[in-house]
Amino acid sequence: MDPTTDNAGQSGDAGTARTALEALRAEIAKAVVGQDPAVTGLVVALLCRGHVLLEGVPGVAKTLLVRALASALELDTKRVQFTPDLMPRDVTGSLVYDTRTAEFSFQPGPVFTNLLLADEINRTPPKTQSSLLEAMEERQVTVDGTPRPLPEPFLVAATQNPVEYEGTYPLPEAQLDRFLLKLTIPLPSRKDEIDVLTRHASGFDPRDLRAAGVRPVAGPADLEAARAAVAKTTVSPEITAYVVDICRATRESPSLTLGVSPRGATALLATSRAWAWLTGRDYVIPDDVKALALPTLRHRVQLRPEAEMEGVTADSVINAILAHVPVPR
Repeated sequence: MDPTTDNAGQSGDAGTARTALEALRAEIAKAVVGQDPAVTGLVVALLCRGHVLLEGVPGVAKTLLVRALASALELDTKRVQFTPDLMPRDVTGSLVYDTRTAEFSFQPGPVFTNLLLADEINRTPPKTQSSLLEAMEERQVTVDGTPRPLPEPFLVAATQNPVEYEGTYPLPEAQLDRFLLKLTIPLPSRKDEIDVLTRHASGFDPRDLRAAGVRPVAGPADLEAARAAVAKTTVSPEITAYVVDICRATRESPSLTLGVSPRGATALLATSRAWAWLTGRDYVIPDDVKALALPTLRHRVQLRPEAEMEGVTADSVINAILAHVPVPR
């Protein structure tokens, strides 16, 4: 690809930004094996200024994935291990009394970063979970009545395990809706798992990404140029109606007690535009909507208990809806 132009006729800055973001996949693959869809989802979330919920069993490199992304984008990252005794101030920060000046000063919490890894977010009580809501929605935290803006870019990547539910606090629907995407991190294939073990046998240290060869290949300037280009991506009235029809169909599904809200429809439109731009187009097609429907909508619906007992999943309901909603020509 020529870095000065692209096949959508966009500016040189946009073309350079896309080339840089495309290089992320190869760079992160130096540390994380076989998780290309998750890498793409995180990039889409950054382009849409959204947040990501990562779900997978322990040991599938969820933490390593976020650290590798931050390293390849040259962004600051912090990790918080969510536990039952974690307090809101442990996340947002608090006022600390300075004996030298006899005044209170604000001590920023780990939320003041570019990529916040909220590890096992469902292991902390709702009060602490909710401390992230303002940060995620307003991109600021308020301490002692004073709003304090967060750095830009800012993304929360929260993890939760689909097992070991004892002692956990399920995320309320209002908080789930604040996540742009829910990405499932699968167990690696046999080939990928052999690759992982071979790397470790050769001395790979997941705590030393620099030694693994991960280098910055993009930065905040590329993200800004990319976001500007995504904002110019054309959405036809037919595509808009298609997104609405998909979301409205979830509200009428007999398998669901809760369908996708208008906020979810807005999210699907945004992620479809970002994906269209990443794939080299300045307009959205139905395949873009289909590609992002599952990660954008799966956490915004709620199954009926009887459907869940019959083995129905959110993904299967959404796939059935995608198969039945007429596709615009």
